[in-house]
Amino acid sequence: MTGRIAFQGELGAYSHQACTQARPEMEAVPCQTFEDVVELTRSGAVDLGMLAVENSTYGRVADVHSLLPRAGLHIVDEAFVRVHVNLLGVPGATLDQITEAHGHVVILPQCAGFLRKHGIKGKVSSDNARAAREVAEAGNPARAALASELAARIYGLDVVARHIEDHANNTTRFLVMSRDPDLSRRGAGRMMTTFTFRVRNIPAALYKAMGGFATNGVNMTKLESYMVGGSFTATEFYADIEGHPEDPNVKLAFDELRYFTSAFNILGVYPADRERG
Repeated sequence: MTGRIAFQGELGAYSHQACTQARPEMEAVPCQTFEDVVELTRSGAVDLGMLAVENSTYGRVADVHSLLPRAGLHIVDEAFVRVHVNLLGVPGATLDQITEAHGHVVILPQCAGFLRKHGIKGKVSSDNARAAREVAEAGNPARAALASELAARIYGLDVVARHIEDHANNTTRFLVMSRDPDLSRRGAGRMMTTFTFRVRNIPAALYKAMGGFATNGVNMTKLESYMVGGSFTATEFYADIEGHPEDPNVKLAFDELRYFTSAFNILGVYPADRERG
């Protein structure tokens, strides 16, 4: 497949790395915000959008989870990207010279131990690749960026310290978004289905709605709740399950779910990434 895929961040961002990993044949298009990624994809200016949804160290990307249900797009793939955090400095810079490291608020906790050990102060940047570009432009050996090796190559920086993340399994999950769903797809391995729902205002509605997944042997890998419209009484749930909506056990579970819900929406059906545990 050729075409264009949008991502949030600048060239060299981890989302850019996700694009090159999941869709190497497509042109990667940088966007300033997640909303821009959604709008470009929805308008047809690009063919696909790449959105980060959660990190194994930091947790969920809240902006994206709240954006997905109203994006008007469909999940067609997932990509698990191993996030190696690197300390990038200007050419010739040494570790003992660096006093501050710039990176996105999500990446700073992922290497907090390393920064603390070396007395480096973390500084928040709007984007890791932008931090790399600004370090290159400043030319100050005391300033460094926390970013990918791809960013180092793009902006001509040295990798002063490689793979400084605190956890060896540091991984970010991305979703590939499309204007058009394809519910007929069947992967060679497991299939995943992502959906949102709201339960009816009756006692134990959530418990009863979830019962069909247990009794029909459907594995639910994620269930999260979100307040709707700033109200403490209106709650939407976001869920991932293993299986396809046309699988007999999934169909039965969904039938039971619908009985106890006031809203139900499938966001995507897609093959499980091979890196999924």
